[in-house]
Amino acid sequence: MKTGFWYVLLLAVIFGCKNESESIQKRQVSEKWKEYWYSGKAEITSYDLEQARYGELRKGEAVLVFVTEDFLPEEQVKANKATESTVSVLKLNKTKKFLTGIYPYSIMESTFFPVAEGNHAIKVSASIQEWCGQVYAQLNNRVKFEFTGHSYFQGEADQNLSLEKTWLENEIWTLARITPQELPVGELKMIPSLEYLRLSHQELKSYTVEASYYTSEDVDIYTLEYPELNRSLNISINRFFPHSIEKWEEILTVGGKNSSEVITTTATKKSMLKTDYWNRNSNKDLYLRDSLKLN
Repeated sequence: MKTGFWYVLLLAVIFGCKNESESIQKRQVSEKWKEYWYSGKAEITSYDLEQARYGELRKGEAVLVFVTEDFLPEEQVKANKATESTVSVLKLNKTKKFLTGIYPYSIMESTFFPVAEGNHAIKVSASIQEWCGQVYAQLNNRVKFEFTGHSYFQGEADQNLSLEKTWLENEIWTLARITPQELPVGELKMIPSLEYLRLSHQELKSYTVEASYYTSEDVDIYTLEYPELNRSLNISINRFFPHSIEKWEEILTVGGKNSSEVITTTATKKSMLKTDYWNRNSNKDLYLRDSLKLN
């Protein structure tokens, strides 16, 4: 009787572990990918930005900074050096700067996505600063998604939430640079970008989205349509390695569900530079901003 019990228990453990491991995405990146991304340099790309805000388009600039880093999965911060307990992530720092009349906006989102193993980003954060105040949001991938938010707006001051794991819009950008064939398609659940949720004051939760992937000339266009939010996102991805982001559009229908007024945020690629920017912090390095066509 005892032998039978322990045998059944052993089988449960074995198959339980097997199913758990199979549920975690394992991926192999090519030597070409490693040569490009483990070169000790970041890829920095600048974009001309037309940002929709308060019903008008504002001219500005956006920058995408992709770089690989050694990451501590428990503390969920960058490691000082690689060890047996660190994981390699592809980090994206996405920034936007634009003016709304007299005062400026500065937006930054950071996404840390595991290169070799993992279904979702380990961590996502976003901050927005303007003269009225600032907001900050952070999502940590633990047993569940753990969300922390701070804002100067009533009803959003301090938030702590646990969410079931699902697709994150923020992680789409990094996954597209690692293995674009893994991008999800069809009707699915997704948490919109932290930037969008904070700017629009929408509830942080997963929304139904229709995801599609199609080819147009030299780019593949990945599209997300959120019916409940009257919002869609089109990301133009270069079909050829290293699958650079050439352009993106965020299309909003404003004024309610029955409204036909559409306003579109657009970011169009200007220039790209690969460099170890963290070592380029001297005044003599300012010329590199000219290379990126940054104001």
